[in-house]
Amino acid sequence: MSRRSVLIGTGSALPPRVVTNHELAERVDTSDEWIVERSGIRQRYVAGEGETTSSLAIEAARKALDAAGVEGTSIDLIVLATATPDQTFPATATIVQNAIGANGGIAFDVAAVCSGFLYAVGVADSMLRSGMAKRALVIGAETFSRILDWEDRATCVLFGDGAGAIVLEARESEAQDAPGILATKLHADGKHNELLFVDGGPSTTGTVGKLRMKGREVFRHAVVNLSGVLAEVLEEAGYTAADIDWLVPHQANARILEATAKKLNMSPDKVVVTVQEHANTSAASVPLALDTAVRDGRIKPGQLVMIEAMGGGFTWGASLIRM
Repeated sequence: MSRRSVLIGTGSALPPRVVTNHELAERVDTSDEWIVERSGIRQRYVAGEGETTSSLAIEAARKALDAAGVEGTSIDLIVLATATPDQTFPATATIVQNAIGANGGIAFDVAAVCSGFLYAVGVADSMLRSGMAKRALVIGAETFSRILDWEDRATCVLFGDGAGAIVLEARESEAQDAPGILATKLHADGKHNELLFVDGGPSTTGTVGKLRMKGREVFRHAVVNLSGVLAEVLEEAGYTAADIDWLVPHQANARILEATAKKLNMSPDKVVVTVQEHANTSAASVPLALDTAVRDGRIKPGQLVMIEAMGGGFTWGASLIRM
């Protein structure tokens, strides 16, 4: 018998306010055509007054719990990925924990920016398989609009706010084709800090800071790193790219998604793309796209789904899941 982390529910949340490219063009020197050509983004959701990373995370968590058919009190592990926490401390995960009535279990945040959800999945999976927990809530939630320089047209047009969540449950099975997380690989390389970062922090400037990015360099690294880690995961799990039913990538840029699929010789029809609607929501990106494809019926039980992401740090990772 082997223990696996089985995905039993997904959920997501978006702020009510939609900001189109045309609206942004009234604020900065840009245009709908310029944004779509370079990123594929047509709109993004932006948090309003009173909306926070935790409020979005709580909404996504409750939807995932409903989809799984379980109560919040049954969750004994919460891992929340975010680069925009409500407070420096305590962890935003503890706010979610209290809201869903899961008090007394394990709850903490992970910080790996756009790869955060992959890191959170990897940590939660390890803890479930080791027996430290039985049922986990894994969340990616961001209010990136709060750390954008709205005068920098190269970055402010690319990001949005949102949250996504999944419920994982430890189950024993002898079947090789049983559902669950099959393999996960994570990486980081700190020498690329200056290519994608926030120019602030409690121990340096004492301010939150704003996002800074060198887009061309990030694009180049993203395609190489993502195709590499996807190959690693497939090798460990004993599958090929042809076996994948769906690729759910980090929704950073439509060109990165196309280039990554091309390197794997995957049909674009197998790639879940939501970047045009959500923009880059950092750690929320993958679970948002995953929930979208589960709820619209594209992703079905028994299928092989690969999730992947790369973010500032650099950090990157991928995970193969049998639904």
